[in-house]
Amino acid sequence: MNVANEAVAGHAPHGSHGAHGAHGPTHKQYAIGFALAIILTVIPFALVMSHTLAATPLVIAGFALAQIVVHVVYFLHVDTSEEKRWNLMALLYTAVMVFIVLGGSLWIMHHLYVNMVPHAMHGGVWK
Repeated sequence: MNVANEAVAGHAPHGSHGAHGAHGPTHKQYAIGFALAIILTVIPFALVMSHTLAATPLVIAGFALAQIVVHVVYFLHVDTSEEKRWNLMALLYTAVMVFIVLGGSLWIMHHLYVNMVPHAMHGGVWK
């Protein structure tokens, strides 16, 4: 039998572990991820509702980044193990591309704004 026929017959090829192998996620890991996601949502929400911090947008951004890490690790199961190295590389490539596209777009829009409305940046429009 070849590898495709073995997979259909329910036999995994030698040296491979199925999606439900011994190293799969447990209910405890899902519960930890869920609890962290809830905590990382409730804290910024409480900060916004109570108006306690002046730097709330930066704090919210920090909690958002922490929540992204929690989702990637606990729910997408991306880690540095040998089996998942390509998933990690694809995720890092996507993050770099998103950063380049968003950062470049914001940079272009800022420069267009400065060059198209030069007096608005220096307060000359409202004088």
